[in-house]
Amino acid sequence: MAERDQEDQILVNRAQQGDRAAFNVLVRKHEAKAYQYAFRLTRSADEAADVVADAFVRVYNAIGNFKGQSAFSTWIYRIVTNCYLDARKKDKGRTTSLESTIITEDGEIERQIEDPSPNPHQEMELSERDERVQEAISMLPDYQRAMIVMYHSEEMSYEDISAALDLPIGTVKSRLNRARISLRDILVRHEELFRR
Repeated sequence: MAERDQEDQILVNRAQQGDRAAFNVLVRKHEAKAYQYAFRLTRSADEAADVVADAFVRVYNAIGNFKGQSAFSTWIYRIVTNCYLDARKKDKGRTTSLESTIITEDGEIERQIEDPSPNPHQEMELSERDERVQEAISMLPDYQRAMIVMYHSEEMSYEDISAALDLPIGTVKSRLNRARISLRDILVRHEELFRR
């Protein structure tokens, strides 16, 4: 077991005994990576923050059930993935009128729809190729997107993905391969979107 994983296990054991300070240390240690992963899935700072907040609430509520059969960080990836997939399911079932208003303490305001397209600052930061690949990844089904991000962006091993998603390694390999084929097919089909 890696030293970091041993430290996490000590903190988990303390958190399971009701030590809130130990839980807070766990959150601080893992929140940046969890947010980075959620952002890669959602491509939205607000959505990623919501997913991570939901994930750590779930972690807090379920910490007593963590048995240490996988690394704590792997367990967090599983929970963040589940929160992301749950949020996507909710979003698909929700429709919003563009003309709706929101009631606030200061009165009614018109709903403003956020433009998800990259701003000029993002265009400067990201190379065009990376941007195009990200667009292709966003076209993948949610589960395939999560696997691509885990393996290629987060550099998780097959074993870690297997533990995070509670799937056999063979299934992870075959689903990841299918996700790569789907990604390739999107890039080929929408070649005009992905030209340099």
